[in-house]
Amino acid sequence: MTTTTNSDRELKAKHRALWASGDYPAVAAELIPEFGPQIVRAAGIKAGDRVLDIAAGSGNAAIPAAEAGAIVTASDLTPELFDAGRRIAAERGVELEWVEADAEALPFADDGYDVVMSTVGVMFAPHHQAAADELIRVCRPGGTIALINWTPQGFIGNLFKTMKPYAPPPPPGAGPAPLWGDEDHVRELFGDQVTDLDMRRQEIVIDHSPTPQEFREYWKRNYGPTIAAYRFNADQPDRLEALDRDFLAFVTEWNRSTEPGRTVYHAEYLLVTATKNDR
Repeated sequence: MTTTTNSDRELKAKHRALWASGDYPAVAAELIPEFGPQIVRAAGIKAGDRVLDIAAGSGNAAIPAAEAGAIVTASDLTPELFDAGRRIAAERGVELEWVEADAEALPFADDGYDVVMSTVGVMFAPHHQAAADELIRVCRPGGTIALINWTPQGFIGNLFKTMKPYAPPPPPGAGPAPLWGDEDHVRELFGDQVTDLDMRRQEIVIDHSPTPQEFREYWKRNYGPTIAAYRFNADQPDRLEALDRDFLAFVTEWNRSTEPGRTVYHAEYLLVTATKNDR
């Protein structure tokens, strides 16, 4: 298990506050609802499996795993997201464990889970190798690791590129989150600790907002990293205006709809599955 320093704790406190801002449960439910069932299928989750969802948020993957009959632990650095998850789980008639946990220093035993998964979650841990090592450590030998990660070239990867000039500087040693959507990077992170590494680029279609401007405002209201970028420039009106302009240009350029009153965005992601090596 990885240990943490005081500077790490400060960094993680900032990350927790970032993801607690806005309304990530709404983003998960409204923009990417299919991710949960998809990763459950890809991982082959079945009744009785011990499943750990890392950076689970409000449970958009953990809850479908519980519905499949698995024994599920949903972990996240931001427990503020658990209230929505518990409510959704109760509505669907399933129970699961909710545990506050840092993806880079998980409070779980070695080899404890049949399936370890994360849906656009663990990719946001700043230190990629530490997070990858923890994914592998808590999975049993012969168990399954399953991830859905945004790609650098896709819509979300380019959203982060658009915000980068306006965002707070990353901490020392932090890797860009969308790198988890690069096949070579994932291969390097896992090394010889896994076999049967399968990586597939796929897309989801997001058609939530009627206009690009309204879609920009949606991100500003609900998505923690976007909120952080705007707050970072709150006392600089010129930079706020430039961020607004660049953000609108981005969502306008990426809109694939030709119908008035509708937007369509194709968001690429990498679906990863692997088997932990037997010892």
